[in-house]
Amino acid sequence: MTRQAFEPKTIRIPLERILPTRSLSKDVRSTSKFRKILASVKEVGIIEPLAVHRLPSEGNANCGYSLLDGHLRYEALKCLEASDAVCLVATDDEGYTYNRQINRLSPIQEHAMIVRALGKGVEPERIAKALDVDVERVRERERLLDGIAPEATELLKRSMVSRGVFSVLRKMKPLRQIEAAEMMISAERLTLPYAKMILAASRPEALVAGSKPIHPEASSVDIARMERQMEKLYQDYRSVEDCLGETMLVLVVAKGYVTRLTRNDAVRRYLQRHHGDLLSELAAMMSAVSRDARSRARE
Repeated sequence: MTRQAFEPKTIRIPLERILPTRSLSKDVRSTSKFRKILASVKEVGIIEPLAVHRLPSEGNANCGYSLLDGHLRYEALKCLEASDAVCLVATDDEGYTYNRQINRLSPIQEHAMIVRALGKGVEPERIAKALDVDVERVRERERLLDGIAPEATELLKRSMVSRGVFSVLRKMKPLRQIEAAEMMISAERLTLPYAKMILAASRPEALVAGSKPIHPEASSVDIARMERQMEKLYQDYRSVEDCLGETMLVLVVAKGYVTRLTRNDAVRRYLQRHHGDLLSELAAMMSAVSRDARSRARE
């Protein structure tokens, strides 16, 4: 069973008990990025909690917490003289792994944050001011997932997908939306042109009533060929997905054996003396398997 990466509920933690894990530059408060975050926190508060890990308490109820992610938000709270912060508590101390996965918010995550803020009674004008956009842009982001199948949303929620993709997906029926999301992820092409290509290759029965795909300048033969290629791509993706779990299990077992083997001093000395390149490649492969295994465990 996969262990949860975070405790299920957020908690409020006094700022003096949160210990940053990296130092910010001296002039960070003068940067435009920090000023934008500061304005956001001032206007609507912390919407995205800080990510922390509970330090060993040794019987002390007032234990400290190491800050895994959210250093600029933490600095903004200090600048505003806040007393505490809303935090997500990580269940393990893999800050290096967690931070490697951190990226800017995906459109779906940003949508969720805006919806939560509006649900708390925050005026759209305040959110627009905090994000430095006009009010209509906030409304557009609020409506981002209207007409999008929940399964497609789940597939794309962590992806940096172009916002224009969602308007294309709305022209498809739910099942085709899911297929399109899977194909974009498989091809690592989360762009509007690729979504339009999938739309162009969609059969009329896969589209919502009244939606007509905008075909590129191509003959009917080219369109038919593209439909077949897209269908084959989708089938290949599902085939790989079906056997991925078993393949990963075999790789993890093999990695464990190779790790034990290379820990043997005699074997390691021999490889270093006669096959140094092979030893380096083995180390890189084992590291890659570990990363992939952790990535699947977090999904």
